[in-house]
Formats: sequence, C-alpha cells, structure tokens
Amino acid sequence: MSRPRSRLAIGALGVIAAVALAGCATPGPAAENTAGAAPEAHHEGDTRIAVTYDGGVLVLDGETLDTIGQVELGGFLRVNGAGDHDGHVFVTAEDGFHVLDSGLASGTVELTGEVFDAEAAGHAVPHAGRTALFDDGTGEVRIFDTDAVGTGTLPEVDTITSEAAHHGVALELADGSILSTIGTADARSGVRHLAADGTELTRNEQCPSVHGEGALKGEVVVFGCEDGVLLFDGGAFTKIDAPDEFGRTGNAYVSDTSAIAFGDYKTDPDQEGYLLSQLARIDTATQTMSIVDLPEGVEYTWRGVGRDGHDNVVVLGADGSLSLLDESGELVDTWDVIDPWESPTEWQQPHPGLHVVGDIAYVTEPAKDRILAVDLHTGEVSAEATLDVVPNEFVVVGAAGH
Repeated sequence: MSRPRSRLAIGALGVIAAVALAGCATPGPAAENTAGAAPEAHHEGDTRIAVTYDGGVLVLDGETLDTIGQVELGGFLRVNGAGDHDGHVFVTAEDGFHVLDSGLASGTVELTGEVFDAEAAGHAVPHAGRTALFDDGTGEVRIFDTDAVGTGTLPEVDTITSEAAHHGVALELADGSILSTIGTADARSGVRHLAADGTELTRNEQCPSVHGEGALKGEVVVFGCEDGVLLFDGGAFTKIDAPDEFGRTGNAYVSDTSAIAFGDYKTDPDQEGYLLSQLARIDTATQTMSIVDLPEGVEYTWRGVGRDGHDNVVVLGADGSLSLLDESGELVDTWDVIDPWESPTEWQQPHPGLHVVGDIAYVTEPAKDRILAVDLHTGEVSAEATLDVVPNEFVVVGAAGH
C-alpha cells in the first residue's frame, strides 16, 4: 500500500547534516578560488568538471581543463550534476548527499554546508525542474525544486516512502506525478507510478533487478531490467523483452530530443569483469529492442557510453578508442585517444570514464592521472591536463552540461 506524500521543512535536519559533515569530512580548508577576484559574468557555454579522487573532489574548467578548485572529503565519493543553472554538484559520501558549488556562477569552489543525510545515499535525478534523491538504506525519496540548492540551507522537500528499502531510483515528471522503483534489500521487481499526493496510480512488476533510468523525447521514461526494459509513456507501462533469456540493461543512455535509447547489455549472469561488447537499442516509438554489436575489439564499462549533441552514441573502448555511432547503431568514425586498459576487478576502482557534452567528449585516463577533451567532429584532442591525483568518477555541469 502506498503511503502519503509529506512535506517537511528541514531546517533542523540541516543542523544535523552540518554536524555529520564535520564528523565525516576530511579536515581541510574550503576550496581555493584561484581566480582571486570577483567572478566573471556567467557565460551560457561555460562548464565545470567535478572529478573525484581518494580524499576529495577537484573542479576543472571545462574548456581549458585547468584546476580551479578542490575540496577534501573522506570515503568513496560519487558525483552527480545537480541540474541547476548555477552548476552545483551532488557529492555522494558515506553520510549523505553533499552540495558542491563548482564556482560556475559564484566564482568560488566550496562545499556549501548543505548535506541531505542518508543511510546509504543512492541515485540523484534532476528532471523537469525537480530533483529526487533516493536513500537506499531507508527507501525514502526526497524531492525538491532543482534550483533551490546552493543557498547554504536545505530546501523544503516532499517525501515519498518506498514499501521497503532497496537500491532504487525515482523521478518526478512534469505533471507532478512520480515514478519510483519497487524492491527489497534482496530483490527489485519493477516501478510504481504515484500521483502528486503519493497515491499509487499503477505499477508494473515485470522488471526483475530494475536499475538505470532515463527520460527521452516526449517524457517517455525507460528503466533497465535483467530481461529487457520497462517503458513508461502516457500513464502506462510497457515491458519490452530482451532477445536473450538473460539480457540485462543496467544503465540507460538517453537524449531528450530522441525517441531512441541505448543501454548497456549483458548476456552472461556469471561473467567476470565489467567489459561489454554489445549495446541495447530501444526504439520507444515502435516499442522494440535490438542489439548492436560493437566493432571487433571494442569493449566498454558502464562509465564509457554517452550521447552527443546530434543524438549519436559515443563509446570509450578498452582498446583506447572512441567510437561514434549514429542512432541506428552504425559506426560513423573511430579514433585512438588513450592507451589500452583492462577491466576493473571492482566497479568502484578507478578506470577510464567518458562524459559527452555537445560535440566534446571528456575522457579520463587514471593510469596517467590524465583527462582530455576530444572534438567529436575531428577526433582531435582540444585540451588535456595531467592532474595531481588519480581521477575516478567525474561529471560535467553548466548551462551546456545539463
């Protein structure tokens, strides 16, 4: 039975979160602002890159790749763009979701002091001006206005409670209704559609091991399953079966200007390592799935797929290549950009990653403490930098980056 949605003013929670930050963060100064002057006017094409490492987060200029700031924070860190116009970042740590100011608008890189505490901070999903944070440890979803972060005080939130705690995800649609996964600590089965007041409208539990979501053109939403994908469109769910008995999609790579989604695709449940050689292609208009075989020798991890400004697919291969595919899955071009690398033994370990913004592919090469920007028109490296740390996860934020 669904539980009612509640609105909670969390000023008191902000005080608790600040204490948690003081107790769990690695002591250190607020990030340095190397500009040393008032911030320049915010340009619409500006971007910032937040890169995690063991002990904190570096913030780089998206054009030059120069380091412009740094914050220290302990534990394994993940980063997600907050989706707001000022370029904030959610840094997922052991105690919850920390808000990082990338300096895009303010000119200062720093943790703002806002921490959404969580037993096990999970997915952060901004969509249609609202952001949903999922706590895997409790199943609680907190939803708030996307542009409300960065003030130093936690915003007012709406709260959705899952039927049981699980590794899940949620997002609020433009009409105020919510999609939220169904599961327990042992298994996940599908997705619920809830009205704005939390009342359940419909559900579908034909999506075993549901994981990975993406909103496409027309606000069609796709969720990955271990035997296909689950689509939500116009208030109804549709299950699309994979062509293989076990055909797992766990991450969706989407564009809000395209009806075609791509997903990672795994056919062996006992496979060791994380390298994959096929992509799932989902046509949400015809509600069909097909499998794209990548060029020989091209294998990728979940960090190695993106969509460019023309809705093409970009794949970072373990052979060191970048492959550009069109929406049909046909190979358009390929370039060698970094050295060949091997699959990590654990997904958290540093290994090459990819983020695509417009016609630029940002690629990390942890073996060389390196990051580079590749022009997808020519395959040429337009900027590169050697960092003082080993880069792990990263995200690109800014007016052109969300």
